[in-house]
Amino acid sequence: MLAQTISLDYRNQNPSGEIIITGSKSESNRWLILQKLWGNIVIDNLSNAEDTLLLQKALLSEDEIIDINHAGTAMRFLTSYFASTEERKVILTGSDRMKNRPIAVLVDALLSLNAEISYLEKNGFPPLKITGKKLYKNCVTLAGNMSSQYISSLLLIAPALPNGLTINFNTEITSRPYLDMTIAQLKEIGANIFWDNNSLIVEPLKNLSKKEFKVVVESDWSAASYFYSTIALSKNGTVTLNYFQQKSKQGDAVLSEIYKLFGVSTTFKNNQIYLKKDKNFECPNSIELDLVNTPDIAQTIVVTCLGLEIDCVLTGLHTLKIKETDRLQALKNELEKLGAIVVITENSLQMITPKQLNKEVTIETYHDHRMAMSFAPLSLKTPLYIEDVNVVEKSYPEFWNDFKQLFI
Repeated sequence: MLAQTISLDYRNQNPSGEIIITGSKSESNRWLILQKLWGNIVIDNLSNAEDTLLLQKALLSEDEIIDINHAGTAMRFLTSYFASTEERKVILTGSDRMKNRPIAVLVDALLSLNAEISYLEKNGFPPLKITGKKLYKNCVTLAGNMSSQYISSLLLIAPALPNGLTINFNTEITSRPYLDMTIAQLKEIGANIFWDNNSLIVEPLKNLSKKEFKVVVESDWSAASYFYSTIALSKNGTVTLNYFQQKSKQGDAVLSEIYKLFGVSTTFKNNQIYLKKDKNFECPNSIELDLVNTPDIAQTIVVTCLGLEIDCVLTGLHTLKIKETDRLQALKNELEKLGAIVVITENSLQMITPKQLNKEVTIETYHDHRMAMSFAPLSLKTPLYIEDVNVVEKSYPEFWNDFKQLFI
């Protein structure tokens, strides 16, 4: 599919409408692994994100070569799944960008459990050659400040291992909400999982307690962030988003609190959230946020700050450098095109906003779905172009239709 650029200009318009966002990609991907391991889980409101579809296709495939393209979660979750699946031999590969995303921490952990995995090109990176086998060893030590997906990958297979699994952490854990999400889903199927000081212990699970186990996936809070930003950058915008819960497993649900800083109120009712721009909102001059537990909403938040002329310091962003692109560098590049002054470190971003945004700027997306969607709301403040719009299919295929319908 050819890369496509679109022009957006919604200055002086007030968004309004009702949108249904499909299930959380994070929850859906975890349920798909558990469904494959246990067989009798029925999933409602599954995400229609490309990442989820690629994972689902991979789990159903009997091919020897499994190509998951840009899907980082799929790469990590499938590495543990195939390594623990007896007599399954696969080559797990992906896009050129995927071949430059590190996976050694997870592979080393699995090797310590006696898995059989080797690198086919560059040490520490996909593609991987995996020969599945029973993993009888049940103890591994990890740093807690790594990507939570490595930890979740191991946890998802843990109840199916003959002797369960104990994960000992030798540093403080970051991205804790994603880890808590995995733990909650494991407990939902009946797994016995508990903390013992700095160790997480998962006992082996023989079978599910119910003949058929049905789960309903909550809609995706990360996707909701773009509409929070849209309302924040409007004068009197309102939007209703369906299938969200006040008590959510998703860490990004903290949006309802964070966006109070930007004048957006959230009302929960009947599995809906109603977002409204506060009429008497006064912008702060600057804000400082630690996003170590919610790095996926960093791009959205910094663009909101830019549009509202709020200087910001965002920290806890060390995992952004190993995502679909180096998100910190990508943000710096694009924010500076619009007139901002941006300084990045290994785990932070500091921005001083301009008094007037540059117009007709073309935003490069770097094959990163979140770059495209996070900058779209800025079109309420300045006309801009966004390249490679189809990249949103990775997590939110209907985004452009949903976004544009707010201005009809």
